[in-house]
Amino acid sequence: MYSQIKAAVIRSQDTLLGDVLGVMALMTALVVGLYLPGFL
Repeated sequence: MYSQIKAAVIRSQDTLLGDVLGVMALMTALVVGLYLPGFL
């Protein structure tokens, strides 16, 4: 399983940074969306 993950990371190395940034942006939006009703 580790070798499959390693191969996938090597294949998608060009888009890996963009994918990580996208996941971080989605998680930030989710957390803000969940905490926003508590502030209003």
